Amino acid sequence: MKARIFLLLLAAVLSSGARAYDLGDFLGIKPPKNGTERPATAGEPAPKPLNLDALTTLLAARAPGEEARVGRQVAGDLLGAAPLVPDPRLQAYVNRVGRWVALQSGDNAVKWRFGVLDTPDINAFSAPGGYVFITLGLYRMLDNEAELAGVLGHEIAHVTQHDHMKILQQSTLISALGQAMGRQIKGSDQVAQNLLGNGAEILARKLDKDAEFRADRLGMVYAARAGYDPWGLPLVLQKLAALPANDSRMALLFKTHPSPAERLDALSQAIGSRFDQLGGPDLASRFYRIK
Repeated sequence: MKARIFLLLLAAVLSSGARAYDLGDFLGIKPPKNGTERPATAGEPAPKPLNLDALTTLLAARAPGEEARVGRQVAGDLLGAAPLVPDPRLQAYVNRVGRWVALQSGDNAVKWRFGVLDTPDINAFSAPGGYVFITLGLYRMLDNEAELAGVLGHEIAHVTQHDHMKILQQSTLISALGQAMGRQIKGSDQVAQNLLGNGAEILARKLDKDAEFRADRLGMVYAARAGYDPWGLPLVLQKLAALPANDSRMALLFKTHPSPAERLDALSQAIGSRFDQLGGPDLASRFYRIK
């Protein structure tokens, strides 16, 4: 596979002044309200069993609003486990790059939100409805904006292809929760919360290899459409492949993804020389470097 950097001019200025803001609001995630559930009291009628049809409808939906409700719960739980890096400039920068790459997917109905998680683990995540996260550990491994675009493009592809929603549909989680829960839940947000439980656990579920290989291909396509060097993602995979297999920071990545070497091989076979004539800058000089 060709693995060199092509340099052409991309006249896109993504600069804006930093300002202080609440990072939770930045992602559009509201913290849960405590004390809103009223405990059952004596004499109240027994709660009705959970309507599994409602859960099935929620998971089967392709409407952005429904997927966003599921994604909001997953993202909220993930942020509870690993908060955002408290660097407004970093978060704004990653959102600008991510939204530009996401535009190339053609899915304009999604409200995209991007964030950098404050954890040394090396990974990236996406949730239904347009929530995309990269860990600080992975971000520190990047050398330029094209590599960031490739990583984000991979996760954007999981959203546009509804990969996590498909996993939920195929799982036995619906029936298991239907048996375990003995109360009627009103409102799709609450349905999503009880359906998913710990949203971060959903992101730890392994997707089909074909879904990962497709996301790699689409990630390169989205980055190329955005004007970047399309080889950013393969370069990141090469860096990951060079890390020791027993690196604890990679534990979850290896659990949920094929090996970097396997992904590189699949990319090589799929794209051949199709990207050899494409050029694009890596924009290393514009890459936001954490101090």
